[in-house]
Amino acid sequence: MDLALIARVLFLRAAWRRRDRWDPARIATHQDHALRELRRAAYAGSEFYRRHHVGLHDAPLDQLPPVTKAELMEHFDEAVTAPGLSLAELEAHLRSLTEGGGDPGLPWKGRWWAAATAGTTGRRGTFVWDRTEWATVLASYARANDWAGISAGLTRPLKMALVSSRVPTHQSAVVGASLRSRLVPTLRLDVTDPMQETVAALNRFQPRILVGYASALKPLAAEQRAGRLNIAPEGVMSASEVLSPHTASELEAAWGSAPFDVYAATETAGIASPCIYRNRHVYEDLLIIEPVDQAGNPVPAGTTGAKLLVTVLFSRTLPLIRYEMSDTVRLGGRGCPCGRSFTVLEDIEGRIEDILHLPGRQGPVSIHPIVFHHLLDEAGSAGWQVIQEPPGLRVLLAGLAPGASIEGVRAAVIGALNEAGVVETRVDVQLTDHLERTALGKAPFVRGIAPPH
Repeated sequence: MDLALIARVLFLRAAWRRRDRWDPARIATHQDHALRELRRAAYAGSEFYRRHHVGLHDAPLDQLPPVTKAELMEHFDEAVTAPGLSLAELEAHLRSLTEGGGDPGLPWKGRWWAAATAGTTGRRGTFVWDRTEWATVLASYARANDWAGISAGLTRPLKMALVSSRVPTHQSAVVGASLRSRLVPTLRLDVTDPMQETVAALNRFQPRILVGYASALKPLAAEQRAGRLNIAPEGVMSASEVLSPHTASELEAAWGSAPFDVYAATETAGIASPCIYRNRHVYEDLLIIEPVDQAGNPVPAGTTGAKLLVTVLFSRTLPLIRYEMSDTVRLGGRGCPCGRSFTVLEDIEGRIEDILHLPGRQGPVSIHPIVFHHLLDEAGSAGWQVIQEPPGLRVLLAGLAPGASIEGVRAAVIGALNEAGVVETRVDVQLTDHLERTALGKAPFVRGIAPPH
């Protein structure tokens, strides 16, 4: 346990609680100052950003070119501000954690914490933080508990159960290992473990807070309603996957209160989390987010962007300025009964990669995952997936709800696709005991697989 790191996290949490009372003007002033400091550090220490923003060092943020994960990884050694820090060395360190079973909570070379994305949306990304940045990352995740009204302290430890991935390079593993202490006793469970083992472990541990992928929480809610799981968490938090309204209602039925839908990413740490009124507020003191259309133009509040540009105000080792994410989100306004002025994040619809492109009468037709949610949320008792494969779609149902049938689901999917203009697309519906998961244990609703050339 790194006592200095834990102390820094506790200090930040206490300091940030005062920010909850900031008005919009104070938030904007803070962002302007923090952005100037970020750009000053980036231009002083990063050859990549000096070149990427050439001629624009004094330009407004919205005039700066975005940076993609592929660009950042291609120029990683020039992008970082720490001399001698290289992508090859970091990747070797992460491989040693995976192959040698090291402790991901211990800083590499005594200075750096690192995590990697799975690469399901393109190239794998590797990200690194120094001690000051890592304390901010940890505090950003802890803020979700504060805003949810779940208290913790020396006399009341926060027993947390996390059902996700135990891959040591996944950020949740690094965060969990870093926070491991008497203040936060943590049970880490792998989403791929047998359900019987997971239920038994949770029953023994009795967590105050249950955190997991939506695809992991949904079957646990069914176990709770069936009486095999018997826990009473003060809060249930869904993270890293889209939480559909239907799944949210099932979690509420199981544990008596609506879940908290937390929005975060490996690159950015916490982005937004709900208050006790379940309104997700953006962490505008830590980052600036810009929903934009496909051409990169800003979209107004109330409109879903085609992608998201994120500027992480505390990033220094690897600056992130207008970093492009494929998430499609919709921002709302300000003002909430909780008293916070931070912008409300109205909806997270998924990622660009979740949209399927199927043959139509007059060219390709784009099918948003919401089409399948309407049809499959109630049919698959423990979850579902739609996987695109030549020559059509394979629909996986983890369990079949009462009254549903495979042929009925197939007919409903074909009907919805035909109504949207899709033609010549075969649909197969199959029951499965296990949804297909990524290397980090996530079970995306929709997986598009490009046909061979």
